[in-house]
Amino acid sequence: MTTIPSSHELLPAGGAGIPICCVGSALWPEVEATLSPFQRAFLKATDFAPKVGRLAMLPGDDGSLARILFGLGDAEGPARDRLAAGKLPSLLPPGSYRLEPAGIEPAEAALAWLLGSYRFGRYREAKGERPRLVAPNGVDAAEIERIAGAVAMGRDLVNTPANDLGPAEIEAAARDLSRHHGALIAIIAGEALARDFPLVHAVGAASVRAPRLIDLTWGAPDAPRVTLVGKGVAFDTGGLDIKPSAGMLLMKKDMGGAAAALAVADMVMGAGLNLRLRLVIPAVENAVSGAAFRPGDVLASRAGLKVEIGNTDAEGRLILADALALADAEEPELLIDFATLTGAARVALGPDLPAFFTEDDDLARAVAEAGAEAADPVWRLPLHAPYASLLDSKIADLNNVSGGPFAGAITAALFLRRFAPKTRAHVHFDLYGWNPSAKPGRPEGGEVQTARLVYGLLKSRYGR
Repeated sequence: MTTIPSSHELLPAGGAGIPICCVGSALWPEVEATLSPFQRAFLKATDFAPKVGRLAMLPGDDGSLARILFGLGDAEGPARDRLAAGKLPSLLPPGSYRLEPAGIEPAEAALAWLLGSYRFGRYREAKGERPRLVAPNGVDAAEIERIAGAVAMGRDLVNTPANDLGPAEIEAAARDLSRHHGALIAIIAGEALARDFPLVHAVGAASVRAPRLIDLTWGAPDAPRVTLVGKGVAFDTGGLDIKPSAGMLLMKKDMGGAAAALAVADMVMGAGLNLRLRLVIPAVENAVSGAAFRPGDVLASRAGLKVEIGNTDAEGRLILADALALADAEEPELLIDFATLTGAARVALGPDLPAFFTEDDDLARAVAEAGAEAADPVWRLPLHAPYASLLDSKIADLNNVSGGPFAGAITAALFLRRFAPKTRAHVHFDLYGWNPSAKPGRPEGGEVQTARLVYGLLKSRYGR
């Protein structure tokens, strides 16, 4: 199973390391008073102030590196970056470091450090040693490493190009997890997929890489049921409604929903939460060939609804529809789906803020609170029922796209809701799955947005 490299794990608590003082504006006078005259003169000469992201490497009397100062700016302000410490691994020279307890939340800073230590090294190995962090006293280092390891696994999947990651490789990642955690796994493919999951089959039929549905279960059968569904489109050409070349450049990330769901499953099973977990991933490649489904086709679904195809580039909601119908049949206590679904959500909220939809107001509050707690933010958009008429079809039960340019993220969520009518406690995340530029704890590239949020939510409800 993919995990963070050993050099990016936390060193044992209590070990020696160069101290790092994370200091905001309010704490700065107190910290400055502890410095030697030589160090204060050094900071004055280098014009140091505790602004966000500013770093000062203070020498000792013998010239060795004695202490690190890292600026947090207005540490209590509304724009505070809770993962600010994730910038440190990219700034510091190799060596062992420890966090001074003042000014930061130690567990959060340690997790940010590990998240910021991630590098995708499948094709080009990073050169040189990386700085390492001593686990702060009193934190659950194993838990922090589990979370960081699951995030790294998901990021690796999203970052891997489609020539090396197709439906079979998504299946392999799920099998890896099942072996590691003792879960059960079933794969539906071929004739069984065509019969029982016709939308998944239709979307994947054009590719030489066969589509499949991955169904993993873990935990006691009588425990509360939680089901995760992840969109696993390994690559999306758009199908016969083909994307322009610029629109395909990042389509290796169209399985970001599956990666997020796999990361959550890894965290949940690793922590041994008291729940019965089900993970469902429809894995396909939306390709172009003589076997491709067409605009205007009417396709059957597992739920029995007939879907008119208004656009073959709206394939993610089709494969999720069959997966959600399977999940909804057993009416889980909580149903969560993850998908890189619409450009409309990105227009509304940008790349860093996934949209989420649910009919359950109490659940919506819990999701928002979990996102704030985990520094994994989201924003609720409405499931505005009147917009469902935009999906009307003259020849089928519904169309897979609306007839105009408005409310694309909402109509996509309303489409999915038709296929999971029994489960009220259903959350749909419409995420980007990618960091367009590097931020502390969030390197540029693939990202499993909402994974840490959902794990925090589940841990608060089902922790032992």
